[in-house]
Parts: sequence; C-alpha cells; structure tokens
Amino acid sequence: MTGKRYWEIGGFVAGAILIAFGVVAIYMGVDGRNTVRDSLKQEQITFGAVEDPAVAQYAEQWAGEQVKTGEQARAFANVMRYHTVNAEWNPEHLTYAQMGRFLAKGDPSNPAGTSDETAALLDETGKPVANGFRNQWVTQTALSNALNMSFMAEQLALFGMVVGVALLLTGIGLVILAFAVFGRREDVREAATGRFPTATATG
Repeated sequence: MTGKRYWEIGGFVAGAILIAFGVVAIYMGVDGRNTVRDSLKQEQITFGAVEDPAVAQYAEQWAGEQVKTGEQARAFANVMRYHTVNAEWNPEHLTYAQMGRFLAKGDPSNPAGTSDETAALLDETGKPVANGFRNQWVTQTALSNALNMSFMAEQLALFGMVVGVALLLTGIGLVILAFAVFGRREDVREAATGRFPTATATG
C-alpha cells in the first residue's frame, strides 16, 4: 500500500471521526439547553406587571410571563437587583459591600449598619444584632447568581451546538475531499492503462 493510499484512508477516518464528534456535540448542546429550560420551568418564576419600573426596564416584552429561557432568567436577575438597590429600606441605594455586618446602635433603621462590634446594637444576650438588610442582599445575590448561571449554561449549550455543526461540516468536507482525491487517482490509473476509449478521426 502506497503512502498516498494511507493519506486517502486517513481522510476518510478523520472525516468520520469529526462527523461523529459533531453529532455528539450537537446532541449534548440540545440536551443541555433543554435541561436548563426544564429546570427553569419547574421553579414557576413569573415576571411582574409592566407597571413595575424594573420589569419595564429589563423585561418589558415578557411582563406577566413565566421565566422559561436563560435570557429571561438573566432579565429576572436584573429585576431582582433593581428591587434590592431601590427598595424603600435602602434610600441610599447601598450594595452588599457598603453595608456593615451589624445594626448600628445609634441608628438601627439605617441599612448601612456597622462592622464595629462596639458600635453595634446588642440583643438581650449582649451579642451584636446581625444586619438584616445586608442579609437581604445575600439572598438576592444567591438567587441572581443561580439565574445568571442558567443564562450562562444555555449559552454554553448553544456554543456546543455551533461547534458541533462546524465539526460536522468539516468532517463531511474531509470525506468529500478524500473521495475526490481517490476518484481522481483511479481515473488517472485507468487512463494510463488504456481503459478509456480513444477518439477516432473520421474522414
């Protein structure tokens, strides 16, 4: 078997492997996307009315609808953050990092609180009282991160499908190329052995 023949066979094998990888990547991408959407549906999350400023800003087109896709999940995470930043108890629009761990003794209603135990409000046992406003940020952040992860997972699934299509097309191209090279070689061999009929001159 000649070296060229090995290259021809290698082209068929490489093409077949790429086609197989492409099919698997597309399947995994579709399965991952469906898993994300099924998980979101189970949570029964629904956008508020369009009169809500947060919904109007981030999800006007989905007002009143259930969250079913990664893009909608990211929009709902933005809605949650808007509500927390602009809550009535947060007139200064403080974020988690700007809040102390404890309620301040001098102003317990201030969400800024304090991280100084000596300036903190104490409970009946003499221990500093945790800043409940800050804890709301913790809850919001945890839920928003989960929703944003759904968006990222759906995007990765979409990327996997795109890669799968690219691998599939590349594999098909290699197989076609291998067939073309193999067929051309056979044509040349047949022409060299005189199998093709020759044209005769007519007078």
